[in-house]
Amino acid sequence: MNHAEQTNKIATGKGFIAALDQSGGSTPKALKGYGIEAGAWATDDEMFGLIHAMRARIMSSPVFTGDKVLGAILFERTMDGLVGGQPVPAALNARGVVPFIKIDKGLEDEADGVQLMKPISGLGDLLARARGLGVFGTKERSVIHSAHAGGIDAIVAQQFALANDVLAAGLMPIIEPEVNIKSDSRGACDALLLDALLRALDALPQGVKVMLKLSLPHVPGTFAPLVGHRGVLRVVALSGGYSRPEACVELAKNAGIIASFSRALLEDLRAQMTDAEFDAALGAAIDEIYTGSTVKTVPVAA
Repeated sequence: MNHAEQTNKIATGKGFIAALDQSGGSTPKALKGYGIEAGAWATDDEMFGLIHAMRARIMSSPVFTGDKVLGAILFERTMDGLVGGQPVPAALNARGVVPFIKIDKGLEDEADGVQLMKPISGLGDLLARARGLGVFGTKERSVIHSAHAGGIDAIVAQQFALANDVLAAGLMPIIEPEVNIKSDSRGACDALLLDALLRALDALPQGVKVMLKLSLPHVPGTFAPLVGHRGVLRVVALSGGYSRPEACVELAKNAGIIASFSRALLEDLRAQMTDAEFDAALGAAIDEIYTGSTVKTVPVAA
């Protein structure tokens, strides 16, 4: 797929985006969930080799295609790796799955109720390499823990400043200001975030678009004003700690928003499965998330 085809697929396609971007800190937990305990590796390189094998198995599965999976978010090492003898982004594009790359380098300590992104060293080189490999966009995560207006404004300002750098490199940014779904002030966080995002989106030049990756809101439909905004290519949702069935039920309550799930996509997969068992489990997960993304319990707003 060329860039125009990728843009059209993400903007109008029916399906969801798979998040396959666990990084160093979250990789042991992801491997444990996959049935591989910490003693199975001795070095970081061995650990990353195991997680790459898991991701390659997913991306090579006959059920993982662009028919229901619109895109996949990759960790940097995954982007630079191979699957089936091809560079990963090329292999995904050949399957009709649009590749993205996670670019954030983790979170700062909490201040003003939020965790901002740490500085991203070598950003220009990473973006240029990603574009050269056929990657369409980026994803960058920060976290909101409490309803502090100043903190939420700071998160949105940082996200949009980084988005400008991504856009200048010819890539599509997925802005991810995650609201902690265990927050005591979750509904108020959603409302403050919506207001801050609308102000930032309204300030974008005409014709410029970004993507948004948001927690499923406390009140379904809260983020509806973002779905049709002139500055938004697509709104996607993270599972945020919900089980897959719970996340899909909540997702279906939010018209116009599709999934970008990680743990909820992978939770039934195990290294010890036969290929037939693995493909069946992955296919069932894909079908459930696809349904939550495309079959809504409320109508899309006019």
